[in-house]
Amino acid sequence: MTRNSSLPLAAPLPLVLGGHAVPTLHNATLVDGRIVDVHIVGGRVYDVVPAQGLVPSEDDLDLTGFLLLTAPAEPHAHLDKALSFDEIRPPAGDLGSAIETWENHTPSLTVESIAERARRAALLLLGNGTTAVRSHVNLLRGDQPLRGIQALVKVREELSSVMDIQLVAMTPYVVGDEAVHAALDLGVDFLGGHPHQTPDPSGNLQRLLAIARDRRVGVDMHTDEQTNPTMLTLEELAHSVRDWPSSMPVTAGHCVSLGMVTPEVLARVIEAVKESNVGIVSLPITNLYLQGWDTPVAMPRGLTAARALIDAGVRFGAGADNVRDPYNPLGRSDALETAMLLVTAGHLSVEEAYRAVSDGARDVMSLPKS
Repeated sequence: MTRNSSLPLAAPLPLVLGGHAVPTLHNATLVDGRIVDVHIVGGRVYDVVPAQGLVPSEDDLDLTGFLLLTAPAEPHAHLDKALSFDEIRPPAGDLGSAIETWENHTPSLTVESIAERARRAALLLLGNGTTAVRSHVNLLRGDQPLRGIQALVKVREELSSVMDIQLVAMTPYVVGDEAVHAALDLGVDFLGGHPHQTPDPSGNLQRLLAIARDRRVGVDMHTDEQTNPTMLTLEELAHSVRDWPSSMPVTAGHCVSLGMVTPEVLARVIEAVKESNVGIVSLPITNLYLQGWDTPVAMPRGLTAARALIDAGVRFGAGADNVRDPYNPLGRSDALETAMLLVTAGHLSVEEAYRAVSDGARDVMSLPKS
């Protein structure tokens, strides 16, 4: 709910304000200019009708002058890393330096310290209207690889009454299968990794997909997070999951290389993605920060091919990715920040950008549309 906004409304969401169900929202403005009353039954939007001009009762809410929006969702977060910038004080740099900085810091992490930051980060999202989040959680190097998973499972349970939290086991190349299975046993929802950053991208991708098939879970892969147009594990991913059931949804995040290829290659890869129903997640703030450090002139935008993906009807969402950690020193945990960057850097319309962080994000997350 925002005043004087021009962002769009999609279909209704479950709505609870101040911990209590609101029977009727009077005189709310929709993006098309209609003034409506919204009836709430059992904590969910039941009906949207033209405003009756009635004076709200004590139990109702008067939204005169406010625009009613669907709640945003965050399809790609790293709650285990979030808000660690101040304790690490990382140097500015590209993806490689961010990974190195984080890896050097992980021996000091405890379940409690990860949970404390993750809880604060999740509540920042919730405070800005985000009611669902999918967080990648690193399996850590060493003899205690599940610290992050244990912390986020705890936070997910603590916040389950106010927020949907999905967890992805992000699996480094050096972490063995035993730890992956242990993470899934703890209740992780999806399997993930970053094959393009390993010595054997195809082999690593197929290893993770094999575990996911065995455990009957979906996957959410960091995919081609670089400006090298020849790195297209997205295409292999799409071909590999073509026959997967809808109960094992597949998501590819970043897909930066796709924004650097020729039109012919772009069309070919998008066709494979669409045929396999792979959801794509763009992450503008972190990719704009991390990509292009080695290109001082005509620096690439470091974004996926958002325009082409949307025009082709691919399932498309967008998120913030990292927030105030070695991978991105900034961020307010506000979906409007992501939407703004999709407009300014990705040349999407305002309506397309907000859909990417609301209904589009929920679609990619396999959640009911709002």
